[in-house]
Amino acid sequence: MTTRDKHDRMANAIRFLSMDAVEKANSGHPGLPMGAADIATVLYTRFMKHDPKHPHWADRDRFVLSAGHGSMLLYSLLYLSGYEDITLDEIKNFRQVGSKTAGHPEYGHAAGIETTTGPLGQGLGNAVGMALAERILNAHYGDGLVDHYTYALAGDGCLMEGISQEAISLAGHLKLSKLIVMWDDNNISIDGPVSLSDSTDQVARFAASGWNTLRADGHDPEAIAHAIETARQSDRPTMIAFKTTIGYGAPTRAGTNKAHGSPLGADEIAGTRKALKWDAEAFAVPSDILDAWRLAGLRSAKERKAWEGRLAGTDGEKRAEFERRMRGELPEGLDAAIVDYKKKLSADKPKVATRKSSEMALEVINAILPDTIGGSADLTGSNNTKTSQTKPITPSDYSGRYVYFGIREHGMAAAMNGMALHGGIIPYGGTFLVFSDYARPSMRLASLMGIRSIFVMTHDSIGLGEDGPTHQPVEHLAALRAIPNHYVFRPADAVETAECWQIALESETTPSTLALTRQNLPTLRVEHDEDNLSSYGAYELETASDEAKVTIFASGSEVEIAVKAREILEAKGHPTRVVSVPCFELFGEQSYEYRHAIVGDASIKVGIEAGIRMGWERLIGSNGIFVGMTGFGASGPAEELYKHFGITAEAAVKAVEERIANGG
Repeated sequence: MTTRDKHDRMANAIRFLSMDAVEKANSGHPGLPMGAADIATVLYTRFMKHDPKHPHWADRDRFVLSAGHGSMLLYSLLYLSGYEDITLDEIKNFRQVGSKTAGHPEYGHAAGIETTTGPLGQGLGNAVGMALAERILNAHYGDGLVDHYTYALAGDGCLMEGISQEAISLAGHLKLSKLIVMWDDNNISIDGPVSLSDSTDQVARFAASGWNTLRADGHDPEAIAHAIETARQSDRPTMIAFKTTIGYGAPTRAGTNKAHGSPLGADEIAGTRKALKWDAEAFAVPSDILDAWRLAGLRSAKERKAWEGRLAGTDGEKRAEFERRMRGELPEGLDAAIVDYKKKLSADKPKVATRKSSEMALEVINAILPDTIGGSADLTGSNNTKTSQTKPITPSDYSGRYVYFGIREHGMAAAMNGMALHGGIIPYGGTFLVFSDYARPSMRLASLMGIRSIFVMTHDSIGLGEDGPTHQPVEHLAALRAIPNHYVFRPADAVETAECWQIALESETTPSTLALTRQNLPTLRVEHDEDNLSSYGAYELETASDEAKVTIFASGSEVEIAVKAREILEAKGHPTRVVSVPCFELFGEQSYEYRHAIVGDASIKVGIEAGIRMGWERLIGSNGIFVGMTGFGASGPAEELYKHFGITAEAAVKAVEERIANGG
């Protein structure tokens, strides 16, 4: 067992690496790493199942630093434990351009960083998703291959954010017993004492949400170890309230907000060195302490080798599937199934809402792809996210493939990200498009991390009808299209919907949003094409009878309107082509030649979408005609609303004829 003196010196290595890095960068948050160093030292030297030499081991424990501003805690742990990605030079390069040690932990920068955190509470939501993924895969593959814990370190800010309640109530309901949240209970936020703004009994809140709760001294290694060991025996998720002092050891700033988010300064650091009896120079870790840390980093190597032996001894087919899923690859046969399904759709010509088209596509996909785990924020019947293969996941049975997330859009999206990050699972979850506002921070982080989370957003326009403007999205497509590395799909019929699902599944490093209708739409792609035309982002659906004078671009439910407008214009002697635009982002990825050919040279360009104009200039130009929304919607039947707001074939034709009359 580690002596108290040795523990203190190992924890102090974290403290001084953190304060030195923040000082050198002249930027950062030293308080949390200094205050939580004892907790982290006990966790990583006595409990964490991980192998720095094999950092992507599938059955490793996951550690999530939800309080991402304390990033130097994580970077110090990774360097000290022997992760090759985080060198001492990287520690010295903290918060600099191009470094792996970004201001807040960023997934993909270095092994051992399980998720991107910083927006407070997101890590808690991710941890819930990781813990749920572990249970789902355990139910399928057994304890021999999947049996690990998820640990999350959260601060007061994480617990104040609303997402925390969504996350913890879901975890408590599902009894995710292998989830352990460690609360850095230091009573300090940026403004000062937490009492300035909050008087919540957090332990009682977690207990009310179905959690096991414990309290312990966050600076007593034996108390910390006892609490974690006790938590590991619980049949419920556990929250441990670790009482700590922010900026522990700093002579004048410890326990105050001055330790939170700025460098301590040379004098305070010198005083801390004296108070904690640390004689080493800046960034230097005494060799015996570094050796002790590196030895601790090897503590799970035997366990990892034993796991590899169990994997090798697993039935060949089951092992191959497990390895494929953990690599994130799709199984053979999916592409052929989609092509066959598209052929059937073009022949059958169903007239259904694209939310129903999505369900139909998922019925095909889920039969072939065991990786998919679906869900909805209490809108299953409206989002059409459940198929015959997706039995419910319950607190007593994790073998299903469907999560009833409840009315928790933000928590759902964060948990989906956690599931995707864990590996072995492709999550999709549904709500109304207007409520993407409630999920957007998690959707943005999915894009920043480059992970395959799929957001199914139905009721995508005024076409939802009577629920009115509170539920009718108008600016949401533009807002989501503004997120970098995010595919926003708005399919026009059942064929495009199947194609968009195929692209979303194939896009391992880009999350997707499918914007789907409530109202029925005809099948427009009646000629079968094996090629995935939606993958081009935009393509010519209807050609002009002669050299095109008019090009109409449209997405989703408005492509039907564009086709009708073309018929009228052609009948009036105006050669018109129609371009379906299921995905702006994919169109932007095409070659210049392709984009130029699709935009074309027609003198009149029209865009039709039941949303705002923003973004359509890339297709129709600043002088193009836009038929869409200029304000909020209204309550009424969908067909009447389209007439009321002038989103009709007749309105498009009138605008074109006026432009022609004016010499356009």
